Amino acid sequence: MTYEHVKKMNAKIEEAEEKMRQQQQIRQGLMSGIIEVSFTKKDGTDRTMKCTLNNQYLPEQKDLEHEIDKRNKSDEVIAVWDIEKEGWRSFRWDSVKGYKV
Repeated sequence: MTYEHVKKMNAKIEEAEEKMRQQQQIRQGLMSGIIEVSFTKKDGTDRTMKCTLNNQYLPEQKDLEHEIDKRNKSDEVIAVWDIEKEGWRSFRWDSVKGYKV
């Protein structure tokens, strides 16, 4: 294994760790209140959304965990409550451009 190969592997590991930290910070922000997430939609357009997973802001539902699980079909996507559109929306983790907690 060459030095350059090791260097590239380390860079990929650092990038993956940073993405995990970002996801954790976003999840914590969603659980504790309202955050603003900027991301690129599937159609290529950019969107900024004020969203939450804090029970204080969510609609009353019989089985909230089931509702969230139903919408989180993979680990690559997270379902959130859009404060402004008053509905469930989701975004892909790899499309996040930024966030404000």
